[in-house]
Formats: sequence, C-alpha cells, structure tokens
Amino acid sequence: MTPRSTEEERLQAGGAARARADRTPGGIPEPDSTTPGGTMVDGFGRTVRYLRISVTDKCNLRCVYCMPEEGLEWLRRDEILSYEEITRIVEVMAPMGLTRVRLTGGEPLVRKDLPDLVGQLSRVPGIRDISLSTNAVLLAPLAQELRAAGVNRINVSLDSLRPERADRIARRPDVLNRVMEGLAAAESAGFDPIKINVVLMRGENDDEVADFAALTRERPWHVRFIEVMPTEANLGLSAAQTMTCGEALDLIGRVDALEPVEGPEGNGPAAYYRFPGAAGTIGVITPMSHNFCGACNRMRLTASGQLRPCLFGSIETPLRDPLRRGEDLVPLIEETLRIKPEKHLLVQGSASGSGGLIALSQTGG
Repeated sequence: MTPRSTEEERLQAGGAARARADRTPGGIPEPDSTTPGGTMVDGFGRTVRYLRISVTDKCNLRCVYCMPEEGLEWLRRDEILSYEEITRIVEVMAPMGLTRVRLTGGEPLVRKDLPDLVGQLSRVPGIRDISLSTNAVLLAPLAQELRAAGVNRINVSLDSLRPERADRIARRPDVLNRVMEGLAAAESAGFDPIKINVVLMRGENDDEVADFAALTRERPWHVRFIEVMPTEANLGLSAAQTMTCGEALDLIGRVDALEPVEGPEGNGPAAYYRFPGAAGTIGVITPMSHNFCGACNRMRLTASGQLRPCLFGSIETPLRDPLRRGEDLVPLIEETLRIKPEKHLLVQGSASGSGGLIALSQTGG
C-alpha cells in the first residue's frame, strides 16, 4: 500500500494542476474587475459563478448509492419549476455574476423537451457555459439536438464496465449497453470534454479501477473517481463500502506511472492525472477524504425551486413562490449567498451530516 504521504502528495499535485487550469487563458474567461456584470461573493470570500439546476426529481435508474430502490415521493407537476421559471431565475442571477449552469436531475433526460430549456438558457446574456449531468441511458437519440441547442459539455455516470454488475448497481436492466450507446452519440455530436463519473465502492467495483483508467489511454475521455457521499438512504452502504480516491490512485499507479496534469475545462473540484501519452485523463473527487469546500463556487436550484447554497447543508431559500407572486428575487439570492455555510459535514457519516437529504437525486448530486 502506498504510504499516506504519497497519496497526499499526489492529491496536492493534482490540485495544483487544477488551479493552474482554472487560470488557463484558453478557458472560459471568469468575471473580474473588467468584466461587465456583478460578482456574487459569500461570507467567506468565495466567488459564486455556477448554478446546478435540477430539472426533475425523477430518475429512470435506482443506483444503490443515490436513491432507494422503491423510489421517493415524487413532486407534483405544479410543484416543479417550469422551463420559463428556471430561465427567469437564471436571468435574475446572470447580472449578479452567474456565468455557468449545469442541468441535473434526478435524471434530466426523463423530463420532456429538455433541449427547449437549453435553448432558452443559451440566450440569457452573460451565460457562457451550459453543461449536463446524465446517466446517458436516454442520451443517444437526444445528443445531437442537445448539442445544437447549446450544451457544451457532458458528464456521464457509469459505475461498472461489466453488464451484470452495472445492472445490479443501477437496479435496472441493460444499463451498460445503453450508456455506451449514449457515449458514442455524445462523441459523434461533438461534446468535448466528455467526463465519466465512477462512484467508488469497496467490494463492488474497486476491482475495476484499473479498467476504467485504461479507457483514457485511447479515448479522449476524462474518467473521474468519486468517493461515496452518505445520505439517509445509503448510510449502510457508505459505511461499509467507503473507498478513498487515494486508494484508487494507488491501484492505478501499480499499472503505470501517473503524472499530474491540467484537467479539462469545467467548474468542478477534481484533481487530474494522466498516463504518459494517454488521450484522456484520470480525475479524483474527494468530498470525504479531502473536502474542497474552501474553493466552492456554486449554488444549487432544486426542481421545486429551492435555492441551496450547499448541496449537503440544511439551508434553502424558496424562490418558486416569490417568483410566481412577481416578487424581486435579488434580495433572496443575496441573503442565501450571505449565509452559505463554510463547509459540509459529510464526515459525520449521518443523515444530519448530509443536511437531512434522503437521496442524492433530491438535489441533483
């Protein structure tokens, strides 16, 4: 086993490369003193430019770490923000400093006519980047239309490269084939970068870490390993199957040397590495072993219109009803930003530590 200090050094080196990438001139420019529009800064001096938007609480899968097998009590249609309401909230936040949005769920592609929302958001002045998180099961027939509507980048969830295991984790049939079809369609549509998110689970998919990493040798994909995040519905799993990204890097390092690199364009906290000469990269996201709250640049909008300054906090501000009453949303957004917590409490490994979330699907992960 690689000594802990080596794991720390690898993560720090990857993080330094990530920080350099954030300053890369070729990337999407960030607002500064010369950029028109406002700047949203929270009580800890962090600048918020990024909003994750959950367009639905529903999902076509029941992944073991994300949602109970029986599902949840779904929101009524009238409780969910319309596309026009989502767009209006983004129109309010863009002059305040918002530049990037990501569409999530549940599974966003189960909501009808999602490209229509993408088109609306792409026309909001100041929004320079629209991305999508999906399990890709429904992606193949929609990839071209989403790209044409304005989605720049895509993240795909995939937790096993073995068909039976993928079905068992997702608790639905024929998952792997459909996800691979979605990835092929995403490549054909010109999405770049394409990121594949793998939730690490000891005793479940830890023997596939090297196989996932090997995908990056020939394909320009960015495989990111993510530590299990505890919620009320997965506490047993998260306690028994927790595996750190440092352990994953150790397993990959036994196959070949890794070098820290500047990762692909994006808003996230991953640190990146590459096999020498590889087409893609290997990323790690460490909410449990090395939290990245100090650099948090985001807030989340739930499908029911709650603005959450922290995914795993208990604070949320209702925007839906004030919006429907025609009230000014700016003071509500400013107050939510002001009370954004310093960090999450996931390390408690409890329902309260995750801010009372039952499942990750409730806020889009």
